[in-house]
Amino acid sequence: MASGHHQQEPHGGVLSGNGSPALWGALLGLIIFAFVAVPISAAVRFATHPASQQLFGGRLEAATTGGYVAFWWTVAILLFALPFLVGWAVAKLSGKTLAIVGAILAVFFIAILIMGQLFVF
Repeated sequence: MASGHHQQEPHGGVLSGNGSPALWGALLGLIIFAFVAVPISAAVRFATHPASQQLFGGRLEAATTGGYVAFWWTVAILLFALPFLVGWAVAKLSGKTLAIVGAILAVFFIAILIMGQLFVF
């Protein structure tokens, strides 16, 4: 021990000062997934059961079945991709990465708005 070799002490993992960005991204992705798990389930349920269209009543009841299903599948895909996008953005944490994630979210948001206006609402 007197030879000058220092043994490194184990650190506290992702919550310590030396946490890996990839671990932070995975942790935040898992937290986001916990928040969107129920909405993902509901969106997939609406997409796979077109008869649920009648639950909404009004103008939605008269919308096309194909548009209704496509709208809910798009919502389900966006919600499923969200934890991965957030985790990846946190792991990289650069201006370029944040711009890419923002662009992907904007494209999905615009697609949902357009599909909602054309087919659902």
